[in-house]
Amino acid sequence: MNNVVEIQVPDIGDFADVEVIELLVAPGDMVNAEDSLITVESDKATMEIPCSHSGVVKEMLVAIGDKVSEGSIVLMLEPTENAAIDQAKEEIAAERAALEAKAEPATPEPTKAETAAPPAAPEPAVPAKESPTAKIDPVSFVKAHASPTVRKFARELGVDLSKVSGSGRNARILKPDVQDFVKQALSAPAPIASATSKGLGVEPMPEIDFSQWGDIETTKLSKINILTGKFLHRNWVNIPHVTQFDEADITELEDFRKSSNKQYADQGIKLTLLAFLLKAVVASLKQFPRFNTSLDPSGETLIQKKYFHIGVAVATPDGLVVPVIRNVDQKSLGDLAVELGEVSQKARAKKLTPSEMQGGCFTISSLGGIGGTKFTPIVNAPEVAILGVSRAKMQPTWNGSSFEPRLICPLALSYDHRVIDGADGAAFTNHLSTILSDVRHLLI
Repeated sequence: MNNVVEIQVPDIGDFADVEVIELLVAPGDMVNAEDSLITVESDKATMEIPCSHSGVVKEMLVAIGDKVSEGSIVLMLEPTENAAIDQAKEEIAAERAALEAKAEPATPEPTKAETAAPPAAPEPAVPAKESPTAKIDPVSFVKAHASPTVRKFARELGVDLSKVSGSGRNARILKPDVQDFVKQALSAPAPIASATSKGLGVEPMPEIDFSQWGDIETTKLSKINILTGKFLHRNWVNIPHVTQFDEADITELEDFRKSSNKQYADQGIKLTLLAFLLKAVVASLKQFPRFNTSLDPSGETLIQKKYFHIGVAVATPDGLVVPVIRNVDQKSLGDLAVELGEVSQKARAKKLTPSEMQGGCFTISSLGGIGGTKFTPIVNAPEVAILGVSRAKMQPTWNGSSFEPRLICPLALSYDHRVIDGADGAAFTNHLSTILSDVRHLLI
């Protein structure tokens, strides 16, 4: 038996006495070198501590809430070589062998009566059911961003972890993510009979060599782009979207905003339209609480939230992120303006922690600073609605006797039609528009 070794915290830079906030392995788990063991958090960032060897965890020497630094002992490990890969290969090979044995039963010797009878018409061949793990590559499976326990669970269910989107810290795949993946796979409609059909039965995009027509350059997508793309695609495919368009006259609001900024100038606070949108959205969520819910995975139970955490989409050089402003109903416009500035800076500096992007009830995606007239935002599941805001512009508006210039802001509300019907969607945007047209409604 190999000697048990101490696994220590490696050089983690300018960090000391950082708190352990998550244990990713447990005694008995099999891990490989570079697998994450624990998650620690400082006042600046969160990070995962990797393992330096492959082997079996014998004893955990840290607990949630402990403080660790470089050199701290995390656990005791009995080293092995490529433990998880070997185990995965053995289990997949055994399953394939069992499947082949079932698919080729022994043919019994025919009786005299059978040899005398004319041959029956052959039965149509029934293809053997493919093993759920038949297409899982052991090496890529082990390298998935998941704990050994989750990998074992996924292997038992035949789930390819490379196709699962993680909801944990740093997109780590958790057990509920594997369960959700299986539920979606079971509820998906059967694909059409085609050797290349996948998912919903849609033919995949063809691979094209664009260099045949001229010079090209390939650029790898950022991790945020890849994760966001998978997340949005999943939401678009699984959620029946409806988008309600409306407009808000924000002429008075804009005048009030500019005058308020003069008062806040000495405090270094600058109110933006987004701060007002946050307060107006919360007022509308209180009026229409069904928009502040989530549908459980079964699709049969609605979860009503009693808190008001609003996600705000922020564009960064690496892609779109959505930090969450918590307890918006308990904060002033000035508080929200300061917090919006802080989270926007953190987002662009890549300093947002996963916990700062979780727990949202509703999302606002504002393109007012960029341009455009209208767009249809994609619902940020498990939320059931999202508000898209485009650039406001002056338009002639009939006041009953003449046209006058008014500042009109386009609104687009996308919602999950399984939870919200069209009448409620129109009522929500109408209520929101009324508040934005006269912010005194926020005091009622």
